[in-house]
Amino acid sequence: MNPEAILLLRSAALIFGMRVVDVSLATVRTLMVMRGRKLPAWVLGFFQALVFVVVIQAILSDISNWLNVVGYAAGFASGNVVGMLIEGRLAIGYTHLTIVSSRQGPAILDGLRQKGFGVTEIPARGRDGMVTMLSCSVLRRHGKQVHSLVQQVDPEAFITAEEMRLLQHGFWGG
Repeated sequence: MNPEAILLLRSAALIFGMRVVDVSLATVRTLMVMRGRKLPAWVLGFFQALVFVVVIQAILSDISNWLNVVGYAAGFASGNVVGMLIEGRLAIGYTHLTIVSSRQGPAILDGLRQKGFGVTEIPARGRDGMVTMLSCSVLRRHGKQVHSLVQQVDPEAFITAEEMRLLQHGFWGG
């Protein structure tokens, strides 16, 4: 490879990397905004805008280099995924789980309470008769633990999860 080709590839790789950072920050920032986390959203927004300006300057300085354009587009696509992975690892916020079991509701309820989770039991009627519906709001980082416990007790339980924004604290175990 000649030195000019190496410089073109290096420029495209740098744009790709900076765009991954930019979009990852944007993804996590958006999720912070949705969760009402003002300071982290502000800090992430500041650095996202800073990186974005640098990336735009770099791509516009040599728009005829199609590798820069490909690096920009690939960085955008990759940044979305990286941002989602980062946010998933952070697991900031709360989730509301609804668990429906036709046979093992009381056992699931006991297991969750033994682990310190707050659970509300709601008798309900399903297609084939009475079922137990359990309502459990937990920190997102505990969602997998609750899911695992439910699956151990009743692999046929129906579970849904909804993102939630806390308005007032009550009992939060786990």
